[in-house]
Parts: sequence; structure tokens; C-alpha cells
Amino acid sequence: MTLTTTPAAPLRIGPIEVDVPVVLAPMAGITNTAYRRLCREYGAGLYVSEMITSRALVERTPESMRLIQHHESETPRSIQLYGVEPNTVAEAVTMLVAEDRADHIDLNFGCPVPKVTRKGGGAALPWKLGLFREIVERAVKAAGDVPLTIKMRKGIDRDHLTYLEAGRAAEGAGVASIALHARTASEFYSGQADWSAIATLKETVTSVPVLGNGDIWSAADALRMVDETGCDGVVVGRGCLGRPWLFGDLAAAFRGEDVKAMPSLGDVAAAFRRHAALLVEFHDDEGRGCRDIRKHVAWYFKGYPVGSDVRSGLALSSTLQEIDDLLGTLDGSEPYPGADAEGPRGRAGHPKRPSLPDKWLESRDLDDAFRKVLAAAELHHSGG
Repeated sequence: MTLTTTPAAPLRIGPIEVDVPVVLAPMAGITNTAYRRLCREYGAGLYVSEMITSRALVERTPESMRLIQHHESETPRSIQLYGVEPNTVAEAVTMLVAEDRADHIDLNFGCPVPKVTRKGGGAALPWKLGLFREIVERAVKAAGDVPLTIKMRKGIDRDHLTYLEAGRAAEGAGVASIALHARTASEFYSGQADWSAIATLKETVTSVPVLGNGDIWSAADALRMVDETGCDGVVVGRGCLGRPWLFGDLAAAFRGEDVKAMPSLGDVAAAFRRHAALLVEFHDDEGRGCRDIRKHVAWYFKGYPVGSDVRSGLALSSTLQEIDDLLGTLDGSEPYPGADAEGPRGRAGHPKRPSLPDKWLESRDLDDAFRKVLAAAELHHSGG
């Protein structure tokens, strides 16, 4: 790993100072309080909630109210909102601030999921620049002293890029930082992230921090992104799936230390078990918590000599005792397998034509017909 010669400067997001310039990317169904707590136990940074729809929050649905809960150990409390209607987004932000439920609020404009973009939401929304500006301006005003940030993609596809105009608009609206996933919606998570776009955004937006996101699988990748783009910090998503210790590697690297976690199979099993226990606590239901951990099995044990019987058993377990029994059959002394346990994880998908509302690309303006379409776009999906 190529280390920085001196420790990196803390990341400042409004009044919040983050010791190391690392942010956990919001991921639906992943970055709940259980996983955020686990990652904090290994490293440092800003840990953002999974995406919460503004409409559901305003309506105080039981699930949205549960998702905005933070454990007492979580400081600062960071929540990401998704919305397409200025009034609703502003109302959701007002609620979070008035009820002292967040220290930092992020707005998502990066979701590439077709069922969101086909209704004009997520990564499709900045194409309607006036709507984008109105949402951000009203959210910043509603947030008051609580720093409000945005996360976005390069645009819809290579012929419809929006990130520079959106970046300037967000900066002008008074956001505290801007994060860019250096892919378009059409690329989904495929191919290689275009880090040069992060550098271009950094050159364009000069008064607030610019954070880079995309293809950070190791601490070395994070340092290289900062070196190549000049960005002020990194946002880590899929790279930490099944690897909460990555945040320890990142913290060490940005402090100028040559430290890298090389967990044995026993260490991985212990982290998996801890994650399962935290999920049980989060759901207040052992069965639900054990079902939730199932999707993490392949990520945790990637590259390790764990047989299909154990893997399939963990993916069917309904109690912590069943998990304990299966983990107890493993040889905890098995060493870290190196490259086999590293690299990309999570589904990359394939480039595809974005799903958009009919005639969405014909104009940058938003008429009344499209406003009705957007009203149905607030669904709960991954943050992109």
C-alpha cells in the first residue's frame, strides 16, 4: 500500500469534524444501526443510515420511524433521505431537525434502480435542474444549522451528464458537501468508475468538500482516489460488504500507518456472529435478525475454506444457537486467504438503457404532467 506522507486532514461537514475522511455509503437493507455499530467498532468515519423516503417519514410509517433510530453510541447521527417533491422533502428535513433526530442529513440523487428512475427519481432527477435546485434549496433552508449534503451520479448516461450543473447548483444552495458516484445510471455498478469525473467536479466545486465514490475495495484504493482526484474524502459502499474491518484499514491508512487487517477464519466467524447478534437486537426479534444476516454469508466468507454445507446452513438458520453450532464446525485457525478474500463484491449488473418517464429527456424543464409522475417515485431502494 502506498501511504500518505502525513496524516490526512479531518473531513469537515459544516460544524461536524470527522477524524478520518471516510463515509459509509447508505445501502438499503445493509446500513441499518446494527451494521453501522459493527463498522464503528473497527474504524472511524461518518456512518450514514440506509435511505429513507421523505414521504414515508412525513407520514410516520412504523418502518421509517424505526429506521431513523440511532444507538446511543452513534455520534454523529447521520440520515439519508430520498425525495422528489420539494414540499415533502422540506417537511421531512424540518421534522428531523425539530425533533432532534439527526446531526447530519444527506439527500440521495444517485439511485439507478429502474423502478425509481422510470418515475423520474434518483439519478434521473438532476436532469430536471430546476426541480433539483428547488429541492436542495428548500432542504438546506429547512435544515438550518444541521449540515445538509447530497450524493449523486454523473448523470443518466454519457449523453446526458448532469453532475457539474448539479454540483454548482448544490454549492450555490449552501450544501455542506457533495459526493459523486463516478458512474452514470445506465452503467449501474458495471465496468470501472470514472474517477476523472471526481477530479473535474473537485475543480468545479471549490467552496465545500467533494467526496469520491466508486470502486474502493481497499485502503490503497482510497488513497489512490484522493491522490488522483484531489477529493476531500471517500465514500465506501460495496467494498465493505462482509468486511467491516475495512474501516480500520482506512482509518490507519489516512493516519499514515501501514496497517492492514488479515483476519483468520475465526476472526471472520466472530464478526459474523457479532453482526447477527446486533441484527437480532435491532429487529428485537431473533428470527428476523437471523434471516437478515443470511444475505451477508457469501460476503463474509468470500475466499475462505468454508464448505457448501456450512454456507447453506447459515443461509437457512433461524436462531443464534443454530449459527453458533455451524460456526463451531469451522477451523478458526485458517489464515487470511489474501487476494481471494478481496476485490469486488456485490452485484455489478450490466450497462443498460435507463428506464425513464416518457419524453423525460426532451426538456430540462418540469411540467405539471411530470410532477404527477414524480409523486409516485418515492420508493425505498438502494442509494446508488
